[in-house]
Amino acid sequence: MKFVADENFPGYALRVLRASGFEVASIAESNPGLADTEVLAFASATGRTLLTFDKDFGDLAFHQGKAASYGVILFRIASFSPEEAAEVALATLRSDVVWAGHFCVVNDRKIRITRLPGV
Repeated sequence: MKFVADENFPGYALRVLRASGFEVASIAESNPGLADTEVLAFASATGRTLLTFDKDFGDLAFHQGKAASYGVILFRIASFSPEEAAEVALATLRSDVVWAGHFCVVNDRKIRITRLPGV
């Protein structure tokens, strides 16, 4: 499975995921300032699940019907350090959840999975 980290995804967590063998592209590295709709389009065009801390992607996927067929993982961690964000992200990606076709919200204790409309 391939991933793309939104611009707000912590750099330390990105490095930990890559060091753990996950293929993660980075919007901050390749296209800083890219609009959210274009981030979703990039994720879909490259077959990647989106990793983000930006809840606006829920609105785009559910209310505006923007394509997110490879899935979105929204991290909603109450208070975190870069190390805690990396730990939660690594545990999340190591879980055996099927991300494609789903909008997943990850908090400190659980992963909530919702099927995306039209997928």
